[in-house]
Amino acid sequence: MEEFKFEVMEKDGGERIDKFITDCIPALTRSYIRKMIDQERCFVNGKAVKASYRIKEEDVVAFSLPENMEPDIEAEDIPLPILYEDADVLIVDKPKHMVVHPAPGHYSGTLVNAVMYHCKDSLSGINGVMRPGIVHRIDKDTSGSLIICKNDMAHNSIAAQLKEHTVNRIYHAIVYGVLNEDEMTIDAPLGRDPKDRLKIAVVPNGKRAVTHVRVLKRYQKFTYIACRLETGRTHQIRVHMAHIGHPILGDEVYAPRRKRPVRCEGQTLHAKVIGFMHPANGEYMEFDAPLPEYFRHLLEILP
Repeated sequence: MEEFKFEVMEKDGGERIDKFITDCIPALTRSYIRKMIDQERCFVNGKAVKASYRIKEEDVVAFSLPENMEPDIEAEDIPLPILYEDADVLIVDKPKHMVVHPAPGHYSGTLVNAVMYHCKDSLSGINGVMRPGIVHRIDKDTSGSLIICKNDMAHNSIAAQLKEHTVNRIYHAIVYGVLNEDEMTIDAPLGRDPKDRLKIAVVPNGKRAVTHVRVLKRYQKFTYIACRLETGRTHQIRVHMAHIGHPILGDEVYAPRRKRPVRCEGQTLHAKVIGFMHPANGEYMEFDAPLPEYFRHLLEILP
């Protein structure tokens, strides 16, 4: 069992305990921390508290994690394009339509099922039994580069880099309309859409989200772009591009009424480049996931 202890400083007073622990242990998700708190693994000044407890200055927070459990998910022999692998990390080129980790309705055929077969017992267990090795994710219908962590040291290191926005993530996309500027930055906060809780929207009190956009090629009615993430919010590129009037071609959530000039299987969004400092030696590494065939075909036939 792994144990943590924190003393609350003045600046953190009044914050919910689950958010405080999430900030202290960036490798853990807030939902997983709440689950651990519900299992009475969090004590403040020696007393168990609920996730809604608001901490006070000089509170002493003790938090513990259970020993890693063997995932109750089956390893599956699923072909997995691998860009790089060593003892600490695995960089995969996630195929389009593949769910990253198991969830209701998707307990098999996920990236986790595939990496469990490939890595056997070498996966970090920080985020619980449902997401071994998963430190970040991309949408089901987004293809491209993804980091898998093979031990907890690597997981903590990559999670910290993601939190500090030092991981280089560049996506390629095809969007509706012709962008006039060669380069632009979209700085617009994101949060749950107040009109539809299943969607993300630009909202005044949302979390800061920044996307740097560069035009790669212009077509008659479309633009091929590269997007570098400064932050990594849910659906960030899809929402930001829709917000400025240039939603992603094939996006069925944020551009559902747009006419498509050609047939495309879902959104044309690909996580092309990922770069980070290696957890063990601190050297910068960068990997490029080639555009999938359907994406290359679209670039050739778009008017």
